[in-house]
Amino acid sequence: MMRIRAGFTIAYDCPQPVPMTLALSLHSKHNADLLTSQTITFDPPIAAKPYTDIFGNQCHQILAPAGHLVMSADFEILVSGRADIVEPTASQFPVDELPPEALTFLLGSRFCETDRLSNIAWGLFGGVTPGWKRVQAICEFVHNHIEFGYAYARPDKTALDAYNEKRGVCRDFTHLAVAFCRCMNIPARYCAGYLGDIGVPKPNAPMDFLGYLEVYLDGPNGGHWYAFDPRNNIPRIGRLLMAYGRDAADVAISTIYGAAFLAKFEVVTDEIPD
Repeated sequence: MMRIRAGFTIAYDCPQPVPMTLALSLHSKHNADLLTSQTITFDPPIAAKPYTDIFGNQCHQILAPAGHLVMSADFEILVSGRADIVEPTASQFPVDELPPEALTFLLGSRFCETDRLSNIAWGLFGGVTPGWKRVQAICEFVHNHIEFGYAYARPDKTALDAYNEKRGVCRDFTHLAVAFCRCMNIPARYCAGYLGDIGVPKPNAPMDFLGYLEVYLDGPNGGHWYAFDPRNNIPRIGRLLMAYGRDAADVAISTIYGAAFLAKFEVVTDEIPD
């Protein structure tokens, strides 16, 4: 086991009061592992109404005041020191044997156009063994197909755009992998969370939240959601889930219903040495 300190400081400048919904808390699956509170603080102090969305994500509803608003959290959590589970023997469920809650994650969505990518997916991966090997083949293709760069980010880029443009950020890697999995009848959901540089060389880039995916496969103990990360494409240590959904639209850290301008963005995810 290892202890991790995680958190963020995000600031917005708002020309007038603006409603926001926030998905900045860890998913409830981590509640038992928290060593300290993950309460979000606001400066200036404002009311934040907690709610749970349709996917079980822990969210907040606020009215950001006019002016400068800083929101932050700083917490510690105990997690496994093992890397992401690798289960090469995990097989693919026939669609008619999937649990109902997994069926949503077979469908196309705003950023994952399965109808437009289906022929491409079957041409690329139709000959790969269904299950873990097929998902890994998808992630390896996406990892090698897309060039990573923060300058390539834009809010309206879809999976098909990422495939055609061959460049993007982690959300674009994830959207394309999610779409390809769904085209191959593998339930896949978009995840947002923390991932520190634990056990890997530290990159020359600021820490950020991460987009990755989970797929539903039949493992040794039955159906399980397994994490895959086409951006990094290696098992990693200390992955913390914040929220999951159909695509990035469901798990945006902030959804803003008006004008607000990002003034500061800092994320921390560090192992705490013994």
